[in-house]
Amino acid sequence: MKKLRIGVIGVGGIATGRHIPAFQQFTDQAEITAVSDVNVHRAEDVAKQFQIPLFFSDYKEMFEEIDAVIICTPNKFHAEITVDALEAAVHVLCEKPMALTASECERMAAAQKDSGKKLAIGYHYRFMKESQAAKKVMLTDEIGTPLVIRAKGLRRRKVPGWGVFTNKELQGGGSLIDYGCHLIDLALWLIGNPKHTEVSGSSYNALSKIPNQVNLWGDYDHQKFNVDDHVTAYMKFENGASLLFETSWATNIRDDEEHLSISGVNGGINVFPFELYTTRYNMLFNSAPIWIPGEEDPGILQAKNFINACLGEEELIVKPEEAMQVSQIIDAIYKSSDKVTVVE
Repeated sequence: MKKLRIGVIGVGGIATGRHIPAFQQFTDQAEITAVSDVNVHRAEDVAKQFQIPLFFSDYKEMFEEIDAVIICTPNKFHAEITVDALEAAVHVLCEKPMALTASECERMAAAQKDSGKKLAIGYHYRFMKESQAAKKVMLTDEIGTPLVIRAKGLRRRKVPGWGVFTNKELQGGGSLIDYGCHLIDLALWLIGNPKHTEVSGSSYNALSKIPNQVNLWGDYDHQKFNVDDHVTAYMKFENGASLLFETSWATNIRDDEEHLSISGVNGGINVFPFELYTTRYNMLFNSAPIWIPGEEDPGILQAKNFINACLGEEELIVKPEEAMQVSQIIDAIYKSSDKVTVVE
């Protein structure tokens, strides 16, 4: 069987820490044959580190050498590079979020349809063991029709002080578009991606603009900080469900918190940690598995799914139209927040 030839565009931390090691687990089906970065010396170093044959500064020169590409650049370049790759008949796994805006996502989705190639988005929370287990349960009648979803991803003082995470021009936003998007995507996937009918939200960055902040994830310039470090939102869906959402890089709480729960007509489910809440025999039951199958590293299952999808052996778990809905909601939250009048 011919191996899938894979390239990587942008070889920063997410590429070297997750994607390259994960994809190199599947040497019988695929091989990373090339990397590209605007910093060609970085590309060369990564190629040597991971024993990858080719490296480029211009990603377009790589397309003739590969069948699929992983895009790990700042968000600003996701749409442009994805469209270029699809037009070159190359499958794409693009890191999350899908793009800066929903309109850019539409361009990507259109290019995917025209090309007939695969387009996956790197929402790796779907591939966590607990998430996979929760999806199996949600496909049964155990929980029933979902009513209220609660999604929360909070960090106490962890603004990323590296890379371009706090650069609004390159990233499009802060904690919401970087971190909270994972919880929104996972929540939507678990309840079947119903159409959203109402979105309201507020974004904040007052804390991170104060000088001399304690920050556990490196230094940043508080005077130039112009992205959100805390966001709240409320969403309604056409099936009657509602989602209560909160995310933050920096907030004054006791501990970091990551939470996703769904209350349905028949029961409830909590994803982190995985638990079920039901009624049986006229009693209230809380139940939890003593073992959940799957990989500890969700990047492994993500890589496997993308490879198999490109080879025509299975469906993508993260589809472009689903990832586009997350970006539509992100756009709506930011737009709603901009309309809020603050009373002094």
